Amino acid sequence: MIASHLLAYFFTELNHDQAQKVDKYLYHMRLSEDTLQEVSERFRKEMEKGLGADTNPTASVKMLPSFVRSTPDGTEDGDFLALDLGGTNFRVLRVKVSDNGLQKVEMESQIYEIHEDLMRGSGTQLFDHIAECLANFMEKLKIKEKKLPLGFTFSFPCHQTKLDESILVNWTKGFKCSSVEGKDVVSLLRKAIKRRGDFDIDIVAVVNDTVGTMMSCGYDDQNCEVGLIVGTGTNACYMEEMRHIDLVEGDEGRMCINMEWGAFGDDGVLNDIRTEFDHEIDMGSLNPGKQLEKEGLQKAHEILTKLGLEPSHEDCLATHRICQIVSTRSANLCGATLAAVLRRIKENKGVDRLRSTVGVDGSVYKKHPHFARRLHKTVRKLLPDCEIRFVRSEDGSGKGAAMVTAVAYRLAAQHKARQKILEALKLSHEQLLEVKRRMRVEMEKGLGKETHVEATVKMLPTYVCSTPDGTEKGDFLALDLGGTNFRVLLVRVRNGMRRGVEMHNKIYSIPLEVMQGTGEELFDHIVHCIADFLEYMGMKGVSLPLGFTFSFPCMQTNLDEGILLKWTKGFKATGCEGEDVVSLLKEAIHRREEFDLDVVAVVNDTVGTMMACGYEDPYCEVGLIVGTGSNACYMEEMRNVELVEGDEGRMCVNMEWGAFGDNGCLDDIQTEFDLAVDELSLNPGKQRFEKMISGMYLGEIVRNILINFTRRGLLFRGRISERLKTRGIFETKFLSQIESDCLALLQVRSILQHLGLESTCDDSIIVKEVCTVVARRAAQLCGAGMAAVVDKIRENRGLDFLKVTVGVDGTLYKLHPHFSAIMQDTVRQLSPCCEVTFLQSEDGSGKGAALITAVACRIREAGQRRKDPHGAEPSDATSCPIGPSFPWTLPVLFPPPPTCTGGEALGMGVPLHHLALRSCVTSPCPLAVAPNLPFSSLFFSLI
Repeated sequence: MIASHLLAYFFTELNHDQAQKVDKYLYHMRLSEDTLQEVSERFRKEMEKGLGADTNPTASVKMLPSFVRSTPDGTEDGDFLALDLGGTNFRVLRVKVSDNGLQKVEMESQIYEIHEDLMRGSGTQLFDHIAECLANFMEKLKIKEKKLPLGFTFSFPCHQTKLDESILVNWTKGFKCSSVEGKDVVSLLRKAIKRRGDFDIDIVAVVNDTVGTMMSCGYDDQNCEVGLIVGTGTNACYMEEMRHIDLVEGDEGRMCINMEWGAFGDDGVLNDIRTEFDHEIDMGSLNPGKQLEKEGLQKAHEILTKLGLEPSHEDCLATHRICQIVSTRSANLCGATLAAVLRRIKENKGVDRLRSTVGVDGSVYKKHPHFARRLHKTVRKLLPDCEIRFVRSEDGSGKGAAMVTAVAYRLAAQHKARQKILEALKLSHEQLLEVKRRMRVEMEKGLGKETHVEATVKMLPTYVCSTPDGTEKGDFLALDLGGTNFRVLLVRVRNGMRRGVEMHNKIYSIPLEVMQGTGEELFDHIVHCIADFLEYMGMKGVSLPLGFTFSFPCMQTNLDEGILLKWTKGFKATGCEGEDVVSLLKEAIHRREEFDLDVVAVVNDTVGTMMACGYEDPYCEVGLIVGTGSNACYMEEMRNVELVEGDEGRMCVNMEWGAFGDNGCLDDIQTEFDLAVDELSLNPGKQRFEKMISGMYLGEIVRNILINFTRRGLLFRGRISERLKTRGIFETKFLSQIESDCLALLQVRSILQHLGLESTCDDSIIVKEVCTVVARRAAQLCGAGMAAVVDKIRENRGLDFLKVTVGVDGTLYKLHPHFSAIMQDTVRQLSPCCEVTFLQSEDGSGKGAALITAVACRIREAGQRRKDPHGAEPSDATSCPIGPSFPWTLPVLFPPPPTCTGGEALGMGVPLHHLALRSCVTSPCPLAVAPNLPFSSLFFSLI
């Protein structure tokens, strides 16, 4: 059309020197590379406006959601119907898609006519006719008894709200059927089929022909993520990230956007490159100001003849030149806008070089002898860092509609199959309550003298009988030995106005020959490192109290005595197993004869976590670690700890809850994936609870699920890579990264590619879902165990309501984006009578060890101060084996919170040890005056 206007101008104005003047008059229709880049950038901005909820109403490029969320992956399979309605004729198609390794598509179709009286009659008549044609087609193919899925290509302006819901905005192309505009066309078709009652179909999708073009090409080339039509009209679509589509709920995955790009420039953004001929054509069109079309002409002689001219050879040459310039501009503009689309996909994916495919249809693209080549050239010029392939579509409105339906069916079937597998990992509220109950049973067994041997939860006494009260002060050393590196720390604890903890540490390595040499060599090396550290700190020869975090299996018989049961983590030093590690350390110190240290406590890291948090929060009486492994501890009433003499006061119990379930009590909630991980672990049948909740094993559970999905064809297109078969490849840190709210799916894909797993966007969503389910179950099980602990504390004290703090450490708890929230929510649901605060620990194995030592020293000093003038112990004091049998009494060992008011404390569920020594409201404090008062006397004196 533009060319015809130019020709008219040419024949009236350019009678002389035609060939020389053509280029001069059409110079402004030639677009430089800079201009094309500018057009591309303007189009990119219009795309962003169309995607935004606030800016969409004024955007010329509407960026309509199609609700098509995935492209074909080649595994589609089945028998599908398609309807193609867009003019006076419409088609019914049967499309058979087979995936037996051949990716074969077979199509049968029939064209039916729509008479003018139907086009202008009622909507009911139109859709009854369509249903009748469908019935005729199905009967002809003998498939009327089958309920087949159908894709509906409806080529009229619509507002799509779901994949299977599309509201007709207005009729075009001569249709005027009443009672259809403003209605859902799928619903109208369903009602027409129901009125017949002789067949049924499942209308899965309403399809735009541009989307159909992308999908039909996508079946043959899985890199296809753009659809383009350049024919009588033009449009494009592409796969956009959901997080950028404000008009649709949800942030995960992708959705095909029907751009409706023909309206680009309707707001005047292209006025500077439009010519007088563009304006003349626009004003003479059916829709002035709308759809600035780009089209070329084919043969100069045919065109001039149709114009009623008798062209000469020179006229044809000039016309050829005009058509060449017009079609080149058309291809260039189409290439500029397409380049903007492809650049956006590249940026969305975060790749340095994009490899993508564009599915194309339309008579201009297919029949013009040079249009396609010029379009490709422009795209390559504007996107030198992209490899773009163009594939011609075959029947986008038919095959494409069937492909949209096939993909939707595949996704639905695969989703159903995956959910069935994952269902076993999803725990109900009732199941979690039962886990809590069983944990409580095992706790009671572990505490009992007669049942301890058979208990899976060993409930080991730690001989730590008090938490910090804030009055601790002094300098303390801490050792942290648990692997090939170990630390020596100086911990300075201050009270009063300068209350706080200051730490200095140095890391030392333990050579392999020392790890696997003799015990003397190992402990001499440790003492050598201590000496080096003291010299480094300018404290050579200073004797300080020391806490020893020794992270190997031990049987603790006193605060300062731990018998090594078995070396782990690669240690094999001889002469240590069955020996007291504190004695071995002291002997090494004596051998060196440079300094002396008071080894006050051998420490478990879980207890250290509780103590470190207890220094910050006086309500902290529980410790929890959820990292590579998992464990918990809490302050238990001495009367319940049957393995230790004495009934008064409390003692911290190291639960060793990782072995919960080793007796089979969790078999009903274990899955085939748990069993697979357990079977190939270093300790099959042991630490079953830990294997369901801790960081060492969650990645392996995920890997086993992914293998299962892949073997069933539900993931990675059914292709299992060798990397996926490798144990340990899926580290638990990947769960935390993949589930991060701020992590886009392209980064999930990057992680999977790092693991050697080639994945699609859909694969990334599935992997993320698996990680979510596995981590959620772990957090819930951990919460069920913790609920058992806090409820036991509450019931121990006979309280209706308990306020307590849990000190927590571990990479899984700290780094996973959702673990802590899910665990805390589970505790709230399972223990509604407890207000549980979770406080993250900082360095439980270092600071915690020093604080245990500091508390022990405080209690020892308090005991020495309470001796009578002759040095005798108070006659009614109850002994607790905290260190070398330090005497203590109940009130002294259980200090108050800073704001505790004794009388209130007794009625508010505040732990017993918060009863006041230093801030009691009564004056003088009865505890200070008579520290050995029985509890009943204490109570009455306070009220």
